[in-house]
Amino acid sequence: MSFIPSSLQSSKAKAVLIAALVVILAVSAWMAPQHDVVLNNVLHHLNILPFMLAGLFFGWKGALKTVLLATLLQAPSIHRHWYRESLDAQDELVELSTFGAAGVIAGLLADRERTQRNRVELTKLELEHVYTELRQNIDQLKKTERLTAAGQLSASLAHEIRNPLASISGAAGILSRGQASAEDRAECLEILTRESQRLNKLLSNFLDFARPRLPRLQKTDPLEMVHSVTALAQHAASRQGVKLEVESGLSGGEVECDPEQIKQLLLNLILNAIQATDGEGTVVIRPFFADGCLCVEVSDRGKGIAPEDREHIFDPFFTTKENGTGLGLAIASNIAAQHGGALFCRPNSGQGTVFRMELPWQRTKSVPS
Repeated sequence: MSFIPSSLQSSKAKAVLIAALVVILAVSAWMAPQHDVVLNNVLHHLNILPFMLAGLFFGWKGALKTVLLATLLQAPSIHRHWYRESLDAQDELVELSTFGAAGVIAGLLADRERTQRNRVELTKLELEHVYTELRQNIDQLKKTERLTAAGQLSASLAHEIRNPLASISGAAGILSRGQASAEDRAECLEILTRESQRLNKLLSNFLDFARPRLPRLQKTDPLEMVHSVTALAQHAASRQGVKLEVESGLSGGEVECDPEQIKQLLLNLILNAIQATDGEGTVVIRPFFADGCLCVEVSDRGKGIAPEDREHIFDPFFTTKENGTGLGLAIASNIAAQHGGALFCRPNSGQGTVFRMELPWQRTKSVPS
């Protein structure tokens, strides 16, 4: 088993190869017949090989050492030719100098390239280290965020459950004593029924928020979907004297979505707008295509949402209603996000609020821009 690193072994092999070439060329130059001009020229020109290899492998210092070694080994041959074929000896000196300079220049360029490569490798290692730390920090932040969100949800859910449980406990206590009048018993039973339904709705909404099902995508006519939801909300609107108005900018075209989930989202927005509209008023539903999205805006002329509440409006369990669960808009926002879209809220011009759903769509028919 070798204890010498492979890089050192490779460097040794290269050095041995270069030295062998220098020795072979020096011996060949000494042994070549002086009158064979072509052979001597070939041997002199071959000196460029070890010089360039030394420059490429070991930099300018390696090239310079190789030139000095070659000059030392070929000095006897040059000395011999100097007195017999002086022109040939001069050519050999010029070629050694020229090829040696070329090898040194190649070594300088190789050193520069190696320096730059080392810098790139060092930068790469630093970036990988930074990336690893960043990933670890992000994972830690996500874990902390999930724990924080879970704690907030648990606290909010516990707070929301406490009131119905208190009412149920009070009504059950009255009934258990057996001394309540028929009117009180009827009232207690009504409280038990109402608060049980409230708890069931709260927990159902929480499960819908915590474990949303994946969308079942299919081609859907968006205008037909909007009219269907408007028809569902018409009864609640009529009961409060609110008019529903659809202002459609659509003419043909389909979107790929889960129609039931999108209807749930839009119904939540429309019912909220109806509740926010005081007395007689109009809720406007406006579907249109813009920037590669199906957009549906639901506008009311209610009291509006306070600026400090607007940034929390999609948080779970956040509500400004006396009997609201605070999960409707959170679920609606989740549905939009699962479809690759988003839900926005802004003040209506003059008075009220506008909720806007943006949903990416795939064009299947010619739709006007």
